[in-house]
Amino acid sequence: MMWLSPLYAGGLSQEYYQIEDNARQKEEFIRQMKILVDKSNDEIRKDREFITDFFAKAMPGAFRGLNQQNVGYLIALRNKYGIESLFDRDEYFKRIDVIPTSLALAQAALESGWGKSRFAREANNLFGHWTYSGVGLMPQSRAIGKTHMIRIFSSLQKSVNSYMLNLNTNDAYTVFRERRLLARQDNRNYTGMDAAKTMVNYSELKEEYIKMIREMIEQNNLLIYDK
Repeated sequence: MMWLSPLYAGGLSQEYYQIEDNARQKEEFIRQMKILVDKSNDEIRKDREFITDFFAKAMPGAFRGLNQQNVGYLIALRNKYGIESLFDRDEYFKRIDVIPTSLALAQAALESGWGKSRFAREANNLFGHWTYSGVGLMPQSRAIGKTHMIRIFSSLQKSVNSYMLNLNTNDAYTVFRERRLLARQDNRNYTGMDAAKTMVNYSELKEEYIKMIREMIEQNNLLIYDK
């Protein structure tokens, strides 16, 4: 059986939205989203491998005689991940790390209504990201006095990339990064169920939102993707 056409700017493929069976549509959403999540995590792994190699070579020589091209890339990573000190190895390792796949899948499903929300279809916005740039979609239920817009992405992949960078840099998710680091140091798998407990600042729903993420992971058997 031939499956759906590739993702394109403007939400998921039209074939996806034409699936009438709810269970089958959810399966296809997870399949397509996992491709995007894996790609974003692979890019993070590459950055982490660079950091690992860079500091392994630079520290024994007290950072003398460094390859300038490598230093340039390190500067780019420092700027990307909002790291204050260029040679703060611990902060690089805390921020440049993968996002549990089950967490990303669950939040994408929640925030985009399984890809069927207006934000997902018109702005490729899978995770409810706001912008104050003045350019974006006007939320239909925005409260009086609020000025935020819904950020528009040129592709679904860029929406996933932005989501992961947000979790890896925003002060609201400091606890998420600290617990992920501890799990790595203890050689434990940091699952989406673990990470969900730190998402209290992601939504105005607070603790109720944590419950929603965990239920989404459990009901759709998403933990299998964290192995």
